[in-house]
Parts: sequence; C-alpha cells; structure tokens
Amino acid sequence: MFTGIVQEIGTIRHAGPNASGMRLEISSSAIAQDLGIDASVNVAGACLTVVERDTHGFAVDVVTETLSRTTLGRAIRGTRVNLESAATPTTALGGHFVQGHVDATAKLVARHEEGGGAARLRFALPKELARYIVMKGFITLDGVSLTIAGLGKTFFEIALIPHTAERTTLGALASGNLVNVETDVLAKYVERLVKRA
Repeated sequence: MFTGIVQEIGTIRHAGPNASGMRLEISSSAIAQDLGIDASVNVAGACLTVVERDTHGFAVDVVTETLSRTTLGRAIRGTRVNLESAATPTTALGGHFVQGHVDATAKLVARHEEGGGAARLRFALPKELARYIVMKGFITLDGVSLTIAGLGKTFFEIALIPHTAERTTLGALASGNLVNVETDVLAKYVERLVKRA
C-alpha cells in the first residue's frame, strides 16, 4: 500500500534481462537507506520487491506481466523514476490509497503551460479504464496521486502544480510520452459489487 506522495526521483543505473523478465538497479540517495530485502517499493507506479540493496540504491526484478502493462519494459540506464516506500500505520495519507498495480499506460497528447511552473496535462483516455475515471476523482500517474481536472470521451486532464512538477518526473513529460496509470481501486470494488447484486 502506498499514498502516491513521491519521496524521491531515482535513476536507473542498470536494466537487463533475467530469468523472470528484467532486473532494474536504481540509484537512490534517500529511501534506499530505509529499504530492506523483501520490502515493497513503488517504482514509477508499480509495486515491486527489493531483491538487493547497497549504499547507493537497490535492485528489483520485474516480471513479464508488469513489463507488458507498464513503461518499465522501455527503461534504460539513465531513466528517471518516481519512488515511494510502502506506507506504514503512521504514514500520513496525503494522497489516496495506491496499490502499485498499474492498469495500463496513457499517452500525453497535450501540455499547456499555465505560468509559474504550473501546467495542464491532457492524456488519451484508455477505453478500458474510462468507466473508472470521474471528475475530481483520484488517479495515479507514474506513482503520483492526482485529481482528475478535466474529462471527455477520449481524454482526461490533470492540473500539475509547480511543486509536483519539480518533485516528480511529471514535470519533464512531453507530448507523446507514456505514463503508468492506476485508477482508484474503490471504483473497481463498487463495480464488482453492483454487478454481483
């Protein structure tokens, strides 16, 4: 469980295939110190398990299912990724309940700078996720908890504040870039309960 409040931007220092899919070694100056082997960590929106750790970062294994659903399959040395360690009972819930279970990717189709570092980002709406996205509802993009600020039949928008732009990888997104998307898990449970009723 995570909150979608990014603690650090890490950098992939090695990405290579292994028996289960791919191993990523990630440089981290802050959260790596608190991560142990077997700890859960949110990497660009995906919940992964720490399999190795040293003083400069940690390593995770990414299975083919995750590689096929996320942007991590395109990760190379130098790729920057949002990082968050797992929430604890004392963690402030500043964002929302984030599982780190990526549903799909979405493409940034337009970026409108609004001055002072703020921006309005418009993404293509994945058809299979449309029913879970509502105005002013929660969404997680690359591990960042955000609020839906605009919604149409083929798109959704978020309003990016300067602080979030500066402290996450979203500030550097350009048109055509893909992000990992996790919709609010509550919507999925409600849908399931309604269907069963």
